[in-house]
Amino acid sequence: SPLISPKSLKLPGAHVVVTGGSSGIGKCIAIECYKQGAFITLIARDENKLLQTKKEIEKYSVNDKQVVLCISVDVSKDYEQVENVLKQAQEKLGPVDMLVNCAGTSVTGKFEDIEVNSFERLMAVNYLGSVYPSRAVIATMKERRMGRIVFVSSQAGQLGLFGYTAYSPTKFALRGLAEALQMEVKPYNVYVTVAYPPDTDTPGFAEESKTKPLETKLISETSSVCQAEQVARVIVKDAIQGNFNSSVGSDGYMLSILTSGMSPVTSITEGLQQVVCMGIFRIIGLFYLGSFDSIVRRCMMQREKSESADKTE
Repeated sequence: SPLISPKSLKLPGAHVVVTGGSSGIGKCIAIECYKQGAFITLIARDENKLLQTKKEIEKYSVNDKQVVLCISVDVSKDYEQVENVLKQAQEKLGPVDMLVNCAGTSVTGKFEDIEVNSFERLMAVNYLGSVYPSRAVIATMKERRMGRIVFVSSQAGQLGLFGYTAYSPTKFALRGLAEALQMEVKPYNVYVTVAYPPDTDTPGFAEESKTKPLETKLISETSSVCQAEQVARVIVKDAIQGNFNSSVGSDGYMLSILTSGMSPVTSITEGLQQVVCMGIFRIIGLFYLGSFDSIVRRCMMQREKSESADKTE
């Protein structure tokens, strides 16, 4: 039945692979799983950052058998290479019980100001960087009739906002992949989770904030910035339970219901909440959209005013 809730995945002794695991949400997810007794494989590009993170995670061990394995590879470049490193990881720590696709990057700016190759690069890292590792572990998960795959999308993967024309589509793409993949693997007791974190206090967020257009900044300020530890706890909990959808906070809850569309539910309660709340949340959503539009219009008018003032001087 579509509404049979999956059994929780047990993390003690489980093998959890985290891509983009050397900083931000990925690192916090690795720590959260390690604290619960899992074995961790961290995958990221920067070898030094990986080794630093490994030391940091190891402080949280709950028994002396636990291992943190580090692999330096670009998950978006070459599928065969990704497949090979995941084979190595599985030889050392056993089959992957949970894969968390956290590798991602962001570019903000107006559509016409973003360099064309940035669209390609973001699609490679944010989308293909999740396809490749998932593709490498899925066959074994199906054979074993167990497993979890997590895609870390973003609230910008639920609604498109000013400044995110390169970033949003890559995060929307993960949702489509997750829905199609979930339908394929559900009979095998493999569950997919899509996480939609809000703005989160991470090195990547700090970097992105340096180049954010004013409009994007003002729109972002309508909701608060979350801590990476809090976001990681929510994602791990939802993944263990096999929830398709993972959101943080009241804004996140509202967005997830508003954008539920044809995505699978894990319980009758979840389905009923969507049915009951959809209409009222749409009304609230329209007010938000109206305020975003007025921010954009105000910024445009101010810019034109200052430009015409510059011309007359």
